[in-house]
Amino acid sequence: MTSLRATRTGSWLGRKADNKESATPGARAGRFGAWLSAGAAGLVAAGLAITDVEARTAGRHVSHDHHEAPKRGPVVWPLEVPGGQYAPLKWSEVVGWADDDPLPAFKTFRTSCKPIAAQKTPIADSKALGTSLRDPCIAARAEDISESAKAREFFEKNFTPLQISRIGEDAGFVTGYYEPIVDGSRVQTDVYSVPVYRRPSNLFVRGYSQANASMPNKGQVFRKVGRRKLVPYYDRAEIEDGAIAGRGLEVVWLKSQTDLLFIQIQGSARIKLEDGSIVRINYDAHNGYPYTPVGRVLIERNIVPKDQMSMQKIREYMEQSPDAAKELRRFNRSYVFFREVKLAADDEAVGAQGVPLTAGRSIAVDRSLHVYGTPFFIEGNLPIESDTSNTPFRKLMIAQDTGSAIIGPARADIYFGAGADAGRVAGRLKNPARFVMLLPNSLDPVARGKTMPLPEDRPSATIAKLFPQTEPSKEAPKEPVKEAAKEVSKDSAKGGLSKDQPAAAQTPAAATAPAVAATAPVAQAVPLPEARPKTAPDVASAATVKPDTPRRKRHHRRTRHRQ
Repeated sequence: MTSLRATRTGSWLGRKADNKESATPGARAGRFGAWLSAGAAGLVAAGLAITDVEARTAGRHVSHDHHEAPKRGPVVWPLEVPGGQYAPLKWSEVVGWADDDPLPAFKTFRTSCKPIAAQKTPIADSKALGTSLRDPCIAARAEDISESAKAREFFEKNFTPLQISRIGEDAGFVTGYYEPIVDGSRVQTDVYSVPVYRRPSNLFVRGYSQANASMPNKGQVFRKVGRRKLVPYYDRAEIEDGAIAGRGLEVVWLKSQTDLLFIQIQGSARIKLEDGSIVRINYDAHNGYPYTPVGRVLIERNIVPKDQMSMQKIREYMEQSPDAAKELRRFNRSYVFFREVKLAADDEAVGAQGVPLTAGRSIAVDRSLHVYGTPFFIEGNLPIESDTSNTPFRKLMIAQDTGSAIIGPARADIYFGAGADAGRVAGRLKNPARFVMLLPNSLDPVARGKTMPLPEDRPSATIAKLFPQTEPSKEAPKEPVKEAAKEVSKDSAKGGLSKDQPAAAQTPAAATAPAVAATAPVAQAVPLPEARPKTAPDVASAATVKPDTPRRKRHHRRTRHRQ
């Protein structure tokens, strides 16, 4: 009954307000909606309920006491980075920004701009930058910059620095990768007996066809058994034992499984053949199992201390213990397939964006969060010169690649080039670093925040008196059923209920209703009206009236109806 009364009263108040005010219902709703959206959460948390009467009355008072908010354009929300936090900076606050030469980064950025400008399909909504890099790319391709000062001016003009990290952390994390150069052969020999496989034809990924140029580096992968049945693909142990051997899938042959493992970790390689020519291979697909770092297994077994772990330590252990190396490899069930790419011997490897990487300026990032081509300024002290050195690293980098182990808003894998020297530097990197993401000006969170609608002023004193926001009583409320039963008992003692009334009607409604929430106001029992008194029949009148049967009365009524 309470909600029904409130609805009816609210409708009447609304019609009355329409007669008193010249404003349209849409305008009244708009004025109240801004205040309600800001305060509704607090009201619900306090255990209060807003009825139609309160809403309509509050809306009417707000329209009288406050001016209408200035009209704005469409609401544009600030930047949202899943799992990340950020803080806008001034360029003078970016540590090391003035010490770096941004010209190599500008050239790398222009390389990324070509696929960005040619992209026609929209970016996933979960990515914060979306398609906002198109405007800076158009500006970069229109300018011919060959000086460091001009390159710095370009970035400062078209981007806003934004310090970014994982929620609750003040820094990110960086590692390194490189392109191995190993010896190999086109044919199997006694020396070269480890095959590098291309993607098998019976490998399937949901949502991708076999005609796709490349497959994702995460997610489930299946193989078909019979006509319809799909099962997980072979793991590393099964493939090493020959599960797909003899199908003509071999691209090249290597000397050891350790060489293949490191090539699979890096994602690309240069295979130097016996005649001096170079075969370039790149990542093409994987078998669907998550990557397990073999270095972590060595640390957990106390074989290599955590502070001394590097790719060189892993290689040394595997070369010294071939049998243990086989077991260690198989802890990582992930297996990578490659394709041969047509690159010159001195060309850099191609990243996941499809463009050549730049040593010292390209990074791999979390593709689910970031957009290829995004500039990041990374600052930290890294072991570049030796295992124990703290070389200042302050460089502007461009996101052009990805990796299955690269997860998070402030996580990067720095590309150091090809060869043994690059491998030594990349192998010892596992350090914290601070990330500053360069945000296109169109997504400036400070400017976008100014377009957000603000709540109206607090309601007037009249509204506060009508609907006081008091804390709920700590005392346990009386049970409405018992209170109603007491009222009914009082009324029954006074003769408030007729003896002829059915038992169901004598039962109070509160006794059959479900229990009310503890914070809801207790409805007061309404006394029923007194029963009509019974009067004695008029004896004289009764004597003159002839007894009549119900059949004759019904016949009389039917006759009258026909007449």
